[in-house]
Parts: sequence; structure tokens; C-alpha cells
Amino acid sequence: MNKWFKSGTPWIWLNAGAVATSLVMVFGLILMIAVNGLSFFWPSSVAQFEYQTAQQSEPTQVMGEFQRSETMTAQAMRDAGFDVPEGQEIVVRHLVKRGNRDLDSRDFRWYLDDFMGEREMPRDAVVLERLQWGNFYGFVREFRVDGEAVATGNEARVRFEAVIPETRGLVRQIERIERVDIGAINFQIEQIRIALRGIERATELSIEERAEREAELQAERAELEEQYAELENERNELRNELRRYAILMETADGAESVIALADVVNAWWPNDMSIPQKLGHYVHTFWEFMTGYPREANTEGGILPAIFGTVLMVLIMSIVVTPFGVLAAIYLREYAKQGPLVRIIRISVNNLAGVPSIVFGVFGLGFFVYLVGGNIDQMFFRDALPSPTFGSPAIIWASLTLALLTLPVVIVSTEEGLTRIGASIRHGSLALGATKAETLWRLIVPLSAPAMMTGLILAVARAAGEVAPLMLVGVVKLAPSLPVDGNFPYLHLDRAFMHLGFHIYDVGFQSPNVEAGRPLVYATALILVMLIIVLNLTAISIRNYLREKYRADSD
Repeated sequence: MNKWFKSGTPWIWLNAGAVATSLVMVFGLILMIAVNGLSFFWPSSVAQFEYQTAQQSEPTQVMGEFQRSETMTAQAMRDAGFDVPEGQEIVVRHLVKRGNRDLDSRDFRWYLDDFMGEREMPRDAVVLERLQWGNFYGFVREFRVDGEAVATGNEARVRFEAVIPETRGLVRQIERIERVDIGAINFQIEQIRIALRGIERATELSIEERAEREAELQAERAELEEQYAELENERNELRNELRRYAILMETADGAESVIALADVVNAWWPNDMSIPQKLGHYVHTFWEFMTGYPREANTEGGILPAIFGTVLMVLIMSIVVTPFGVLAAIYLREYAKQGPLVRIIRISVNNLAGVPSIVFGVFGLGFFVYLVGGNIDQMFFRDALPSPTFGSPAIIWASLTLALLTLPVVIVSTEEGLTRIGASIRHGSLALGATKAETLWRLIVPLSAPAMMTGLILAVARAAGEVAPLMLVGVVKLAPSLPVDGNFPYLHLDRAFMHLGFHIYDVGFQSPNVEAGRPLVYATALILVMLIIVLNLTAISIRNYLREKYRADSD
């Protein structure tokens, strides 16, 4: 036994077991997130059943999607307000997504299995995804044009299915006009307003020059306002066309509701869909989730602004942190005189890696936002004051804060890479007549490039998932516009942005409708994990390429 322990075999098996356990935990976590997140987009069957407790004289008709079931003690259910018969110890309850929040304020409700009748799956039950009030569950009874019923029953469904693509196309045109065309005109009008304020402050201009420049700007504004009016008329015409179409819906309990097709995002009959149709609906819904904009307090819609903001922030952070981290490491390792001061600096750098991230957020708010951004506004954007331009939380300050947060990681990794370069390589280069600078930049730095990429990989992995500091220096619940658009200078670093990590926090802990946001938390978390994996794999591929390249060159 002692010989076996001395051979080191137990420690090999112990390490192998630890690695295997870690891999199982990581892949298990990703699998759990994927199953809970991706299952949200599958069109679940809609059930209809009668529900009648001992206190009800007539049964209630209920329709919805079964979300999950739980086995509870009877006493716990009595404490929760449910009417459970005496002598019963175990109760099974089901969470049903009933939708129809405009008719009933609660779209999720628990039902006890003992009081539920037989479940039916009506083939004509339709699910409507709406811009507001969440899903609607019911039956299409009438299709209306200009307020008059032109089709009823099954014909109403046929007309409704045929006109949905047309109405969605009209909605997309309206969104394009409002988000892109009108947004661009509003941006230009705002620039003219700021320019007019600048002319008022320009005391060096003569009265004639001031009047001439004001007249030019007013003429530009008048032309833009004409364009705005034309776009507004076009938008109103599209809206009027949309208002012509509506459907009369009937719920399971007989209540009727008229829904305008302008409010319908999507419609499907889950109990009457084949597997290929469900797969097509799944792909379409997932694509809409990836490319759409959020709505309903982030519990509905897509996450495109959050994905775009996360990627852009990580790219800007990488561009900033890499040169600063590499140059700092080169100076500390190659140029600084090794002594107590350099040791103190290295200790300080290592300690910075352990500072809580929220502290960096407070520093970024005070230094970057208020001090640097406020001074930039005073020097270059005084005409826009008191409305801040760079003196408010923005994506540039979030990126710089995270660059400062991840700077120690890049410095330490780069120093480790520089340390691994043998002294014989340095001496050989110097012996052949190369200067120290030439040896460093043409030989040492390229050979240590893989270590630099390792530091960048660690920095990206940490920065992409940070939330606490971003809440102070740039991230918002809902950004009105993306940091990139068609307006000069096209990349607007002064704008606030959305972030996948904060989106998860907001939907999971700040949402007014927890049950509706639960699947979106898993889906967004999966997208964040996959995004980090893609960014890391990209950096790893670059690192491996550099490693093989300089290995071949050295051979």
C-alpha cells in the first residue's frame, strides 16, 4: 500500500476524478440552461378543462399551457388559500399559463389536480402573441374589415391566416419609419438646435454673420420638418390600413374580445400543427428572439440590443486593455529596474485583480463619467449643456471601466509569457548585433504573443459576464437606440446600451411578471454563455495560429 501511494498513482486518479467532475458539472449546467431556455420556443399544446372547487356552484372553463406540476402537502396548500378537503395529505397542483392578461390580471395560475376535469385539446384553439398584454388563448369567431364581420367560423381562421403576413409587413414598415427614418430626422434636427445655441453663444460673430448662419440653419430645419411631415403622413396611412383588420376572439369561458391585427405579432394553432410545422415555428420564434427588440418590461420580444451591446462593449474593452496591459508588462519585465518599487507595483497589480467589481464601477462613475466626461462636455459640447453628452453613463465609460478591471489579468499573463522566453534567445540576438529594442519587438514579443492572447481570453471571459459595475457606468434596462446607426459619426460611444448580463438580472429579479420572464432568463443566459464561448474560441484560434507560426519560424 505504501509503495502504491509513493508511486503517485492515487494522486493521478484523484486529479482525473476532479477534472471529470468539473466537466460533468459544467456540461450539466449548460445542458440545464439549454433545456429550460430552448424549450420555451416550442409551441406547447393548449389544454382546455373544467375546474370546480367545493365552493363553486358552476364549473369554470380554463384554457392554457401547462408549465409545470408540483406535489405539495395539503396543509401547505390550505395555508396558501386553497380549499383542500380534510383528511387529504398530499396535493398535486399544476401551473397553467392562461394568458388573456387584459381580461384577467393574472396570466399564470395554480390549479389543484383534484378539482380538474378531463383535459381536451381543441384543434381550433389559437395562441396570439401580442405587442401588449402577453399571449391570448381562445377561438377565432369572426374576421372583421372596417368594423364589419366578413367571415365567421373556419372561414374567419382562413382569412386571418392569409392576412397575417400582410399586416406584419405593414408593422415592419411602420417600425422602420419610426426607428430609422424619423429617428434620423430627429437626430439632425437636434444637431441644428445645438448649432443654433452655439451661434447665440458666439460673441465673436457680427450681427450679419449670425443672422446669415441662423437663416441657413432655419432653412435646413424647415426642410427636415417637411420630410418629417411626409414620413408621418406615410406612417399614419399605414396605421389606418392596419386598423381596418380585426378579429373577434372568444375565450374558453365565453368572454369575447376584439383584437386589432396591428397588435398581433404572431398566431399559431398548436393542437393542429404537424411536427414539421412546429419545427418551422420553433426556428422562426427563435430567430425573432435573437433579432427582435424587447417589449413588455423585457419579458417579451427579442434581445438584439443586448447582444449587440455586449459584443461591442467587449470589442472596445479588448482594443483598450490589450495594448495597455502588454506595454505595462513589457516595461515591468524588460525595462524597469528590478527592486522594491517594482515589487510593490507587482503586488498592487495582483491586488487589483481581487478588488470587488462594484468598486471599479464606483471609480468609473466618479472618474470616467463625472470627471473625464464632464470636462469633455465643457470643452467640446458646451452648446448641448445642461444635457450631457459624454458626462453621463455610456458604452465608452463601461468599456474603459472593464478594461481597468481586467488590466491585471493581461499584465500578469503577458509577464508570464515574457518570463518563459529563455535567456539564450536574448543573448543570441544581441550577439548577432541586434539592439535591445529590436530583440524585444522582433523576437521576444512575437514569441510571447500566445501568452498575451491567453490574458485577453481571460479578460474577455470575465468582462462579458460582469454586471455590477455596468449598472453604474452605462447599462440600462431599455436603450432607445443602438450605439451604431446611419447618422454621422455612425459609432456613438456616448450612448447607453443594453447588456445580456443585466438583461438576465432585470428579467429574473426586477420583472413584474416573474413566471413570464423565467424562460427568458434561461434563454438569455444560454445566449450569453454561447457568446462567451464564441469569443473565447476566436481568441484561442488566434493564439494557436500565432503559436504555430512562431514555432515554425523558430525551427
